[in-house]
Amino acid sequence: MRHDLCIMNTRTRRIAFQGELGANSHIACRDVYPDYDPVPFRTFEECFTALGNGTADLAMIPVENSTAGRVADIHYLLPDSTVHIVGEYFLPVRHQLLGLPGTTLEQIKSARSHPQALDQCRNALRDLGITPVTATDTAGSAREIIEAGDPSVASIASTLAAEVYGLDVLRADIEDEAHNTTRFIILSPENLRAAAGVGPIVTTFVFGVRNIPAALYKGLGGFATNGVNMTKLESYMVGGNFTATRFLADIDGHPDEPHVARAFEELSFFADVRMLGVYRASPFRAQQRPGI
Repeated sequence: MRHDLCIMNTRTRRIAFQGELGANSHIACRDVYPDYDPVPFRTFEECFTALGNGTADLAMIPVENSTAGRVADIHYLLPDSTVHIVGEYFLPVRHQLLGLPGTTLEQIKSARSHPQALDQCRNALRDLGITPVTATDTAGSAREIIEAGDPSVASIASTLAAEVYGLDVLRADIEDEAHNTTRFIILSPENLRAAAGVGPIVTTFVFGVRNIPAALYKGLGGFATNGVNMTKLESYMVGGNFTATRFLADIDGHPDEPHVARAFEELSFFADVRMLGVYRASPFRAQQRPGI
């Protein structure tokens, strides 16, 4: 038994991501956790399940992009899951137009990719006269054009996908915006909260306000009066009900800090709150401050 335990403790840890090998999520996994085995899953739901059953130790999940906005599925999965946010990573995204080996740009009539990638390259595709075609994910679209063997169809994916599937880069960096960046959150089945005082902290939480007049206004007022900076506040419907709204929020600060604790105390009078994660802020955030 001791020998078996030793084997279990020395296995390579695994990090889940949605998509296929070569996806931008794969790149993020490799950047942040180079010693982990990246494990691809077809859907975000499968990534969450892998955390729950021990198939994966962590998950790298995209939540928003500076060009295309939020990844909607995650906002519905996070509140009802048992996982915790333990970190974040910002990945500058560079999209490549990939074709079969020997293909020229003039041969391309359509390009397959994930809807977010297509949206991030909308202007470039229009200027090139290429029709966008939706695929499940970026790297998957690269595999699909290899399998189809049609020289008129391209893929929008990463340079890693080009390496994995042996494709040519027909046009590099076709994203419309130079600032094109995706924010990932790192999920764990364990509630590994960052300690207060170790540096800039982000606290992510969800809440639903009670059905009383001015509940949202009064609940959020505590953050203003206590000097807590709220960097994100997003609403979305619950169960298709127009009168049931849930909010996802990020703030600067740790719940153990007195002014933050007071803000949450005031919010709790008007809303049901659930903490999703308390984690160190990425250094990328500092680069985005006005005037820097």
